[in-house]
Amino acid sequence: MPNFDDFVAGNEEFVATFKDGDKPMPPARKALLVTCMDARIHPEKALGVDIGDIHVVRNAGGRAVDAVRSVTISQQLLGTTEIFVVHHTDCGMLTFSTPQLQGIVKDRLGHDDATHYHEFSDLEKSVRDDVALLKASPVVRPGTPIRGGIYDVRTGKISWLD
Repeated sequence: MPNFDDFVAGNEEFVATFKDGDKPMPPARKALLVTCMDARIHPEKALGVDIGDIHVVRNAGGRAVDAVRSVTISQQLLGTTEIFVVHHTDCGMLTFSTPQLQGIVKDRLGHDDATHYHEFSDLEKSVRDDVALLKASPVVRPGTPIRGGIYDVRTGKISWLD
């Protein structure tokens, strides 16, 4: 585990100056962000928020279909009232199809994978589809404002869609 010692040291540095342990469980801004797991995205910095301000749900591609359980808990138990969906440029989800990845899993691991990976070929359409999915979801509070955007990994700018 080549990173473990560095992570332990990093955590010790973090703990030495940590002052946010008294924040409440519900996010202060009552907002939830669904975004990609891509390591080039630092959601809190990109939105100008601090620890404790928002919920952040990350998964491959930032797909809403994979975040519904977390959205439900965030809204129904922890009081979030706004949802933001942000996908990003240069996303790996644009580079493969579900059958291709299923083939890779079969070849490398010998496993028949029935998972659908929710890849996409049109970045803007994927954001619009995810916003529509959440707006139509029976587990999202009616009337919840839901906005989508695209984060540019080269500039850090989020372009919000209408």
